[in-house]
Amino acid sequence: MKSVKFKNHQYIGDPINAVKIFNEKEVDEIAILDISATSEKRGPDIEQVKKIVSEAFMPLAWGGGISTLRQIQELVGIGVEKLILNHSAVNNSSLIREAAKWAGSQSIVVSMDTKKNILGKYKVYIKNGSKSTSINPVEFAKQMESEGAGEILLQDIDRDGSFSGYNLDIIRMISSNVNIPVIAAGGAGSITDFTAAVNAGASAVAAGSLFVLQRPHRAVLISYPAQKELKQDFFLKLGNSQ
Repeated sequence: MKSVKFKNHQYIGDPINAVKIFNEKEVDEIAILDISATSEKRGPDIEQVKKIVSEAFMPLAWGGGISTLRQIQELVGIGVEKLILNHSAVNNSSLIREAAKWAGSQSIVVSMDTKKNILGKYKVYIKNGSKSTSINPVEFAKQMESEGAGEILLQDIDRDGSFSGYNLDIIRMISSNVNIPVIAAGGAGSITDFTAAVNAGASAVAAGSLFVLQRPHRAVLISYPAQKELKQDFFLKLGNSQ
Protein backbone atom coordinates (compact mmCIF):
# COMPACT_ATOMS: atom_id res chain seq x y z
CA MET A 1 0.00 0.00 0.00
CA LYS A 2 1.09 3.60 -0.55
CA SER A 3 -0.38 6.60 1.19
CA VAL A 4 -0.67 10.36 0.86
CA LYS A 5 -0.06 12.13 4.18
CA PHE A 6 -0.46 8.70 5.83
CA LYS A 7 -4.05 8.53 4.48
CA ASN A 8 -5.81 7.55 1.23
CA HIS A 9 -3.95 4.27 0.91
CA GLN A 10 -3.55 2.97 -2.62
CA TYR A 11 -3.05 -0.70 -3.38
CA ILE A 12 0.30 -1.39 -5.03
CA GLY A 13 0.44 -5.18 -5.11
CA ASP A 14 1.59 -8.33 -3.37
CA PRO A 15 4.71 -7.60 -1.28
CA ILE A 16 6.54 -10.73 -2.44
CA ASN A 17 6.07 -9.78 -6.09
CA ALA A 18 7.20 -6.23 -5.31
CA VAL A 19 10.35 -7.53 -3.62
CA LYS A 20 11.12 -9.72 -6.65
CA ILE A 21 10.88 -6.68 -8.94
CA PHE A 22 13.10 -4.61 -6.67
CA ASN A 23 15.64 -7.45 -6.65
CA GLU A 24 15.93 -7.18 -10.42
CA LYS A 25 16.35 -3.42 -10.19
CA GLU A 26 19.25 -3.73 -7.71
CA VAL A 27 17.69 -1.74 -4.89
CA ASP A 28 20.20 -1.00 -2.11
CA GLU A 29 17.90 -1.74 0.82
CA ILE A 30 14.18 -2.21 1.37
CA ALA A 31 12.10 -1.18 4.38
CA ILE A 32 8.66 -2.75 4.82
CA LEU A 33 6.23 -1.40 7.39
CA ASP A 34 3.10 -3.21 8.55
CA ILE A 35 1.05 -0.04 9.01
CA SER A 36 -1.97 -1.71 10.60
CA ALA A 37 -0.22 -3.91 13.17
CA THR A 38 -0.19 -1.41 16.05
CA SER A 39 -3.76 -0.21 15.54
CA GLU A 40 -4.92 -3.84 15.40
CA LYS A 41 -2.89 -4.59 18.54
CA ARG A 42 -0.94 -7.46 17.04
CA GLY A 43 2.68 -8.33 16.53
CA PRO A 44 4.57 -9.05 13.30
CA ASP A 45 3.25 -11.89 11.15
CA ILE A 46 6.41 -14.01 11.40
CA GLU A 47 5.39 -16.51 8.73
CA GLN A 48 4.59 -13.77 6.23
CA VAL A 49 7.83 -11.94 7.03
CA LYS A 50 9.74 -15.20 6.55
CA LYS A 51 8.28 -15.59 3.04
CA ILE A 52 9.20 -12.02 2.10
CA VAL A 53 12.73 -12.32 3.50
CA SER A 54 13.30 -15.53 1.54
CA GLU A 55 12.76 -13.59 -1.70
CA ALA A 56 14.81 -10.49 -0.82
CA PHE A 57 18.33 -10.31 -2.23
CA MET A 58 18.95 -6.94 -0.59
CA PRO A 59 19.09 -6.08 3.15
CA LEU A 60 15.57 -5.92 4.55
CA ALA A 61 14.28 -3.79 7.42
CA TRP A 62 10.93 -4.57 9.03
CA GLY A 63 8.66 -2.48 11.20
CA GLY A 64 5.16 -2.62 12.58
CA GLY A 65 3.81 -4.19 15.76
CA ILE A 66 7.21 -4.77 17.33
CA SER A 67 6.78 -4.43 21.08
CA THR A 68 8.98 -7.08 22.71
CA LEU A 69 12.57 -8.27 22.61
CA ARG A 70 11.29 -11.75 21.83
CA GLN A 71 9.69 -10.48 18.59
CA ILE A 72 12.95 -8.79 17.66
CA GLN A 73 14.85 -12.02 18.25
CA GLU A 74 12.38 -13.93 16.08
CA LEU A 75 12.66 -11.43 13.25
CA VAL A 76 16.45 -11.45 13.32
CA GLY A 77 16.34 -15.23 13.44
CA ILE A 78 14.49 -15.42 10.12
CA GLY A 79 16.81 -13.00 8.36
CA VAL A 80 15.57 -9.46 9.02
CA GLU A 81 18.66 -7.25 9.19
CA LYS A 82 17.16 -4.12 10.73
CA LEU A 83 14.21 -3.59 13.07
CA ILE A 84 12.15 -0.41 12.78
CA LEU A 85 10.36 0.77 15.89
CA ASN A 86 7.92 3.65 16.12
CA HIS A 87 5.09 3.31 18.65
CA SER A 88 7.24 1.26 21.05
CA ALA A 89 10.06 3.80 20.85
CA VAL A 90 7.69 6.45 22.20
CA ASN A 91 5.91 4.34 24.78
CA ASN A 92 8.68 2.00 25.92
CA SER A 93 12.09 3.50 25.24
CA SER A 94 13.75 0.81 27.36
CA LEU A 95 13.00 -1.63 24.51
CA ILE A 96 15.38 0.36 22.29
CA ARG A 97 18.10 -0.07 24.89
CA GLU A 98 17.42 -3.79 25.31
CA ALA A 99 17.25 -4.37 21.56
CA ALA A 100 20.45 -2.45 20.89
CA LYS A 101 22.24 -4.40 23.60
CA TRP A 102 21.08 -7.71 22.14
CA ALA A 103 21.24 -7.05 18.37
CA GLY A 104 23.64 -4.11 18.19
CA SER A 105 22.80 -0.47 17.50
CA GLN A 106 23.36 -0.96 13.77
CA SER A 107 20.24 -3.14 13.64
CA ILE A 108 17.88 -0.79 15.50
CA VAL A 109 16.10 1.97 13.59
CA VAL A 110 13.72 4.41 15.25
CA SER A 111 11.03 5.66 12.88
CA MET A 112 10.02 9.19 13.80
CA ASP A 113 6.87 10.54 12.14
CA THR A 114 6.67 14.33 12.39
CA LYS A 115 4.52 17.25 11.34
CA LYS A 116 3.60 20.70 12.57
CA ASN A 117 0.68 21.03 14.97
CA ILE A 118 -1.93 23.79 14.83
CA LEU A 119 0.53 26.09 16.63
CA GLY A 120 3.17 25.58 13.98
CA LYS A 121 5.43 23.47 16.20
CA TYR A 122 6.93 20.20 15.05
CA LYS A 123 5.74 17.23 17.11
CA VAL A 124 6.20 13.46 17.00
CA TYR A 125 3.15 11.44 15.90
CA ILE A 126 2.35 7.77 16.46
CA LYS A 127 -0.21 5.15 15.34
CA ASN A 128 0.41 5.70 11.63
CA GLY A 129 0.32 9.44 12.07
CA SER A 130 -3.14 9.49 13.64
CA LYS A 131 -2.14 10.46 17.18
CA SER A 132 -0.17 13.53 18.18
CA THR A 133 2.19 13.57 21.13
CA SER A 134 3.69 16.51 22.95
CA ILE A 135 7.18 15.27 22.12
CA ASN A 136 9.72 17.58 20.49
CA PRO A 137 11.42 15.75 17.57
CA VAL A 138 14.92 17.01 18.40
CA GLU A 139 14.72 15.94 22.02
CA PHE A 140 13.22 12.61 21.00
CA ALA A 141 15.98 11.94 18.47
CA LYS A 142 18.63 12.71 21.07
CA GLN A 143 16.92 10.42 23.56
CA MET A 144 16.75 7.57 21.04
CA GLU A 145 20.43 7.98 20.28
CA SER A 146 21.24 7.80 23.98
CA GLU A 147 19.12 4.65 24.29
CA GLY A 148 21.20 2.97 21.60
CA ALA A 149 19.32 3.46 18.33
CA GLY A 150 21.63 3.20 15.33
CA GLU A 151 19.54 5.20 12.85
CA ILE A 152 16.62 7.61 12.71
CA LEU A 153 14.08 7.15 9.90
CA LEU A 154 12.71 10.68 9.68
CA GLN A 155 9.31 10.93 8.03
CA ASP A 156 7.46 14.18 7.32
CA ILE A 157 3.77 13.26 7.35
CA ASP A 158 2.60 16.26 5.33
CA ARG A 159 5.14 15.49 2.57
CA ASP A 160 4.28 11.78 2.36
CA GLY A 161 3.25 10.84 -1.18
CA SER A 162 3.37 14.48 -2.31
CA PHE A 163 6.31 14.35 -4.78
CA SER A 164 7.09 17.88 -3.50
CA GLY A 165 10.56 17.19 -2.12
CA TYR A 166 11.81 16.38 1.36
CA ASN A 167 11.34 18.75 4.29
CA LEU A 168 14.88 20.10 4.41
CA ASP A 169 14.23 22.16 7.54
CA ILE A 170 13.39 19.16 9.73
CA ILE A 171 16.29 17.19 8.20
CA ARG A 172 18.73 19.93 9.20
CA MET A 173 17.11 20.24 12.61
CA ILE A 174 17.48 16.56 13.48
CA SER A 175 20.77 15.71 11.75
CA SER A 176 22.58 18.63 13.39
CA ASN A 177 21.61 17.40 16.86
CA VAL A 178 22.49 13.71 16.67
CA ASN A 179 25.57 11.74 15.69
CA ILE A 180 23.75 8.75 14.22
CA PRO A 181 22.59 8.50 10.59
CA VAL A 182 19.33 10.21 9.68
CA ILE A 183 17.36 8.66 6.81
CA ALA A 184 15.12 11.21 5.12
CA ALA A 185 11.66 10.05 4.02
CA GLY A 186 8.50 11.67 2.74
CA GLY A 187 8.12 13.74 -0.41
CA ALA A 188 10.74 12.56 -2.91
CA GLY A 189 9.74 13.52 -6.42
CA SER A 190 13.02 13.12 -8.29
CA ILE A 191 16.64 12.05 -7.92
CA THR A 192 17.52 15.70 -7.39
CA ASP A 193 15.55 15.61 -4.15
CA PHE A 194 17.87 12.86 -2.90
CA THR A 195 20.89 15.12 -3.26
CA ALA A 196 19.11 18.05 -1.61
CA ALA A 197 18.32 15.88 1.42
CA VAL A 198 21.92 14.69 1.73
CA ASN A 199 23.18 18.27 1.41
CA ALA A 200 20.79 19.17 4.25
CA GLY A 201 22.37 16.58 6.51
CA ALA A 202 20.69 13.25 5.76
CA SER A 203 23.00 10.25 5.66
CA ALA A 204 20.60 8.33 3.40
CA VAL A 205 17.26 8.77 1.68
CA ALA A 206 14.14 6.62 1.39
CA ALA A 207 11.28 6.89 -1.08
CA GLY A 208 7.98 5.14 -1.70
CA SER A 209 5.66 6.80 -4.21
CA LEU A 210 8.57 7.75 -6.48
CA PHE A 211 9.38 4.07 -6.97
CA VAL A 212 5.88 2.62 -7.28
CA LEU A 213 3.64 5.29 -8.84
CA GLN A 214 3.80 7.16 -12.12
CA ARG A 215 2.53 10.71 -12.47
CA PRO A 216 0.30 12.50 -13.24
CA HIS A 217 -2.37 9.88 -12.56
CA ARG A 218 -0.52 7.88 -9.89
CA ALA A 219 -0.65 4.73 -11.98
CA VAL A 220 1.02 1.75 -10.35
CA LEU A 221 4.33 0.88 -12.00
CA ILE A 222 7.25 -0.27 -9.87
CA SER A 223 10.47 1.35 -11.06
CA TYR A 224 13.90 2.28 -9.79
CA PRO A 225 16.68 4.42 -11.29
CA ALA A 226 19.74 2.64 -12.64
CA GLN A 227 22.72 2.68 -10.28
CA LYS A 228 24.71 4.65 -12.85
CA GLU A 229 21.99 7.30 -13.02
CA LEU A 230 21.83 7.60 -9.25
CA LYS A 231 25.59 7.97 -8.87
CA GLN A 232 26.02 10.42 -11.72
CA ASP A 233 23.27 12.75 -10.53
CA PHE A 234 24.29 12.55 -6.89
CA PHE A 235 27.99 13.26 -7.36
CA LEU A 236 27.37 15.96 -9.93
CA LYS A 237 24.89 17.85 -7.74
CA LEU A 238 26.90 17.25 -4.56
CA GLY A 239 30.04 18.57 -6.19
CA ASN A 240 28.28 21.68 -7.44
CA SER A 241 27.00 22.46 -3.94
CA GLN A 242 30.43 22.47 -2.32
